[in-house]
Amino acid sequence: MKNNKQETILNLLFNLWAYIQARRKIQLIFLIFLMLGVSLAEIISIGAVLPFLGALTSPETVFNQETLNPIFLEMGFINPNELLFPMTIFFISAVLLAGAMRLILLWTQTHFAYAIGADLSISVYRYALYLPYIEQVSTNSSEFIASISHKTHLVVTQVLMPALLIFSATIILLAIFTTVLLIEPLAALIIIFGFGGIYGFVLFVTKKKLFKDSESINIKSNLLIKSLQEGFGGIRDVLIDGTQEIYCKIFRNYDLPLRKAQAGLAIIGQTPRFIVEALGITILAILAFSLSSNLENLTNAIPILGVFALAAQRLLPILQQIYSSWSSIFGCSALLRDILYYLNQGLPDYVNLKKIKPIKFKTKIKLEEINFSYSKKGPLIIKDFNYEIKKGSKIGVIGVTGSGKSTLIDIIMGLLSPVKGNFYIDDNKITNKNYRAWQSHIAHVPQNIFLADTTILENIAFGVPVDEIDYELVYQCAKKAKISDSINSWRNKYETVVGERGIRLSGGQRQRIGIARALYKKTDVIIFDEATSALDNETESAVMDEIISLDNDITILIIAHRLSTLKNCSQVIEIADGKVKRQGSYKDIIINNA
Repeated sequence: MKNNKQETILNLLFNLWAYIQARRKIQLIFLIFLMLGVSLAEIISIGAVLPFLGALTSPETVFNQETLNPIFLEMGFINPNELLFPMTIFFISAVLLAGAMRLILLWTQTHFAYAIGADLSISVYRYALYLPYIEQVSTNSSEFIASISHKTHLVVTQVLMPALLIFSATIILLAIFTTVLLIEPLAALIIIFGFGGIYGFVLFVTKKKLFKDSESINIKSNLLIKSLQEGFGGIRDVLIDGTQEIYCKIFRNYDLPLRKAQAGLAIIGQTPRFIVEALGITILAILAFSLSSNLENLTNAIPILGVFALAAQRLLPILQQIYSSWSSIFGCSALLRDILYYLNQGLPDYVNLKKIKPIKFKTKIKLEEINFSYSKKGPLIIKDFNYEIKKGSKIGVIGVTGSGKSTLIDIIMGLLSPVKGNFYIDDNKITNKNYRAWQSHIAHVPQNIFLADTTILENIAFGVPVDEIDYELVYQCAKKAKISDSINSWRNKYETVVGERGIRLSGGQRQRIGIARALYKKTDVIIFDEATSALDNETESAVMDEIISLDNDITILIIAHRLSTLKNCSQVIEIADGKVKRQGSYKDIIINNA
């Protein structure tokens, strides 16, 4: 069971590696060289303890060593007692060098991990934005937000950083272990197999809880963001209804289990440290006692005790680091799996195209035997739908709520793909490969206009860089949408900031800005989905007159509950149960059937 779990973790890490940018992989090579440098510094610092303690306790023995004596004589030392000062300087220098190198490694690793984290956040956001519309509407936005912000941060701090720490710590561990093994085999074996066994046992015992806490953190993170969105998203109703405490309770019900799971991971990650530290001191005391019982060997035993103490001081933190890092990766495996889900989706082919060439639209839009359902087992929303829209026509669409009007519009806009039937522009069949070429013809005005928390100017020219905005076109579109007079009456005019989701504007003003935005795109197909529901009759009539008077080659589709909106349409269709129930002129469908 453990091996399978570990393989799963390793597979996740290998999958993540595939999404690391090439330049980061090159940076990792330099990081590995730094790790090797740190390992060498650690070897030198541990190797320096023997001559230092030897010079401290028995300088004659060190001075008379066959390998060292010629070096000492060459350096001008003739008396064993002269060795203590240079050996002290050498030992201190080696220790300081090792500490400085580890500090540099920590700084470099941390910056490297967070740079990868930034790359991942951008990548997840990008992949999420390119997900098909059917997946967008079936996924709560809180899941996207949690993955892009919270989860990628945790993957950096709880997966990437620990993985790098394990990698570097393993290199340093092998170097130190080899050095200690050559100097004092018993000390090395006690530390590795005794202390390492404790860490392995704790990890084996706690692995189920680690995965359980991981799943809890993953799920509760999504729900926590969702509760915040709902609380702030409906703040007007919350304030009016006085339901603040209800939303606080919902938040608490998600937040407390999340914190509990995070605390569980933290506790498991630190548990063995105290046991191993106490055991290390105990072993050192027993070893010192047993060696001190023989006074003749006490002098020779001091370097051994010094090596054991220094090795334990170096190796135990590294073992703890490897264990806590591995348990951290275990504990965040569900989060990593969630991030990889978005990365594994892939990007559509058109992403790599510099500019998408619009598909030709000269004569008609044709829907042929269209069927659509939001899920395989769900009911058909659109059933055997047949209809043809001539270029330049003005089509009104009516029907009761749930009749399939908006779904039909989404199919025409290329957001949804039919489960059966064909959709043509002239003689070109629209598929998953060319729908973007069709969408470049379309401007859409929904009932609920999204406005960014920026200026009127930027909201009308939505998605266009500020330095590329055509100011004159913005003014013309605002005038046609009957919003220019209002804008010019404000102190900052087109530089007025609208607030989050346009909170500082009325519903009618938001809709007119949405209409101006559609006109700014200068497309030849404009779709209005309840786009004038917040306007008064007079303003709506004036706006629609402007729209209908646009170029005769512009095709307009209008969904409306207010039937007077459709008075200038060339044809009106009524949809019921996903099919065309009636079609004809405004007079035939509306007036004669009042």
